[in-house]
Amino acid sequence: MWLTEPASFGSPLPAAVCPPRLSAAAAPLTRAVEVVDEFGQRRTIQIPAERDLTVYVDKRELVTLMTLGAHPEWLVLGYLRNQRLIESAEQVESITVDWDVGAAAVRTRAGLPELEARTAQRIVTTGCGQGSVFASVMEAVDAIRLDPGARLRQSQLYAILRTMREQDSVYKRAGSVHGCALFRGEELLIFVEDVGRHNAVDTIAGWAWLQGGALLRGDDKVFYTTGRLTSEMILKAAQMGVPIVVSRSGITQMGLEVAERLGLCAIGRATHTRFLCYTHPQRLVWDTPPS
Repeated sequence: MWLTEPASFGSPLPAAVCPPRLSAAAAPLTRAVEVVDEFGQRRTIQIPAERDLTVYVDKRELVTLMTLGAHPEWLVLGYLRNQRLIESAEQVESITVDWDVGAAAVRTRAGLPELEARTAQRIVTTGCGQGSVFASVMEAVDAIRLDPGARLRQSQLYAILRTMREQDSVYKRAGSVHGCALFRGEELLIFVEDVGRHNAVDTIAGWAWLQGGALLRGDDKVFYTTGRLTSEMILKAAQMGVPIVVSRSGITQMGLEVAERLGLCAIGRATHTRFLCYTHPQRLVWDTPPS
């Protein structure tokens, strides 16, 4: 089955843009297993259904991602985007996922110039479910420009945290996954869970790239993650043009340094009405003192 349009969120890309054809290979997110609890009783619970997905670009093996498989085509497209291996979704003709062989076949329209050279050097990261980035990504920090006028009200931040607390999720049913979300102000646009926070943000990036129009603009968006704010997570949000990132967890030293350089507002340890703003607090409008 093919998805010839970019799904049901927002407006599809104009016909002239020629978005890639995508298979629709979403997989079950959990599986039932039998366990023995502290009382010696057997019972059935749900656990996340982690699976491997090897990505091939024009028949060349690129990387293997460990994923739940909720939206594998968006994940692959977002991965290629965030690794700066493609500049436009138009470069991709199709993405076909086949879980029987655990593979995603990416067919480009005209090949990707210098792909081998651009993927030769990897940097090992703290990313669960991914674990490395190509060196060219980290070299792109100073080329990113975020809207200096973007702001978030404190009341909107509290609304975002409330939405995430109330969100139905695999984590609540089975644990062991990370969640990421993209907001416009306090409006939830998309929520994705995966075994690694990096996969979740790549999936959101792939989805956003397919939407076109105003959804491609990041300056009015807020990115939320349950995972820690590493340099890679900060950079991936910034590559989408998002100037404000919120995390339930904390931030690493490199994440802090990259956020400072980018002019990105990084907010962590955010739960209920508590949070810590690590960088660029001028992006916050303090309109609602915590109760």
